[in-house]
Amino acid sequence: MTTTEGPTTEDADPHVLSPGDVDRLLNKASWTRFAVIGDSLAEGLGESSPGYTDLPWAERVLEALRRGNPGLEYRNLGVRHLKAAEVRTGQLQQALDFRPDLASVVCGGNDMLARDFSAGSVEAELDAMVRPLRESGADVFVFTIQDITKVFPEQLGGGGLSGRIQIFNDQVRKVAERHGALVIDMWSHPTSNSRTVFSADMLHASMRGHAVLASAVFAELGAHLAALHSR
Repeated sequence: MTTTEGPTTEDADPHVLSPGDVDRLLNKASWTRFAVIGDSLAEGLGESSPGYTDLPWAERVLEALRRGNPGLEYRNLGVRHLKAAEVRTGQLQQALDFRPDLASVVCGGNDMLARDFSAGSVEAELDAMVRPLRESGADVFVFTIQDITKVFPEQLGGGGLSGRIQIFNDQVRKVAERHGALVIDMWSHPTSNSRTVFSADMLHASMRGHAVLASAVFAELGAHLAALHSR
């Protein structure tokens, strides 16, 4: 399968929003405390991409929100390699104590890759994190993930990984729907066949990938804000 390599610079990337476009999307934002919990994607792991700023998605979101509110407070508790239960036991209470009004839960991918993957257990863990954050009054967003087997079919095309990814994404959507969380849908994103959004390890986002992720977050947050202010 031929994959789309994408543009060579951030400014030319049609899937990376300009600061002006981001500011227009977020111009009605009133969040004051932003928290992120999760695994390596939350932490911001990823290799450099030529022509792209070395800035993970969460820090890009923080930077944009602080342009509108310089006093916005931020807590990123993400740690690589963790499974969902470890994120819940090690990070959730700290996030709740921080009292965010905007939060992201980014985990479950490591569970999905494990031999003993249990979709029901991952859904329960995600539910146990999203629910209390929503009950505390925070807007919460979660991510579906891309089918990386389409990007690296020679290396990852076998073993049923694509099916696991679909199952995991279904669990993420169920939890989000149950609690009114926002879903950043990367499964159907136009960059889903592009190798340049991934690092060489075929698992973590590259800095182009982080830029694309951040823009997908901005689009969803902007749509959420527009819906709120149209009521």
